[in-house]
Amino acid sequence: MKIKAIKILSFAGLLLFVSSCDLLQQAQQMGNLTKCDFRLQSVNQLTLAGINVQNVHKLSDLTYMDGIKLTSAVASGQFPLNFTLNVEAKNPNANTAGLTKMDWILLIDNIEMTRGIVDQQVSIPGNNGIAVIPMMMHVDLKQALSGKSADAIINFGLNLAGAGNKPTRIALKLQPTINVASFPITYPGYITVGAEFSGIK
Repeated sequence: MKIKAIKILSFAGLLLFVSSCDLLQQAQQMGNLTKCDFRLQSVNQLTLAGINVQNVHKLSDLTYMDGIKLTSAVASGQFPLNFTLNVEAKNPNANTAGLTKMDWILLIDNIEMTRGIVDQQVSIPGNNGIAVIPMMMHVDLKQALSGKSADAIINFGLNLAGAGNKPTRIALKLQPTINVASFPITYPGYITVGAEFSGIK
């Protein structure tokens, strides 16, 4: 019985040690996250009303049929804009930084378009390692730009990628969360992220 009791206590001690190590690691990742830099890397798979407009900058660049489809779509009830926004996170710390989820707000030309959550764990390697976080964006431009003319809405959508597909007109507000001992700890406020690296302030 004594040997069994010793084994149980030893196992319990091991679990406590592992839990303490996990807790320390999670707390360290949270601390490292506060020193990370973020930027919007690129815009990919840009479509308007289902039409690929990744490298299109004005209506005359489209085929005649695509132009007709866009003008018909914007005249209807919805005008969906879809794209992938790739966010880079750079970690200057020696050790890994991490987050459990991230709330976000998408802004284009300082207009709030939509908001959502990246509900997945992300690890950012240390020593200036970079993690790329692809974020799927879905915006109804007809609703977001209510009151604008059809031409203004179409041109707004066609000019988003910018030179070299750099998201120069796009900004993102991020609010990361990390779990420590199964309790979510959310960064107070939002980090505004643009085309250049900007750290958490």
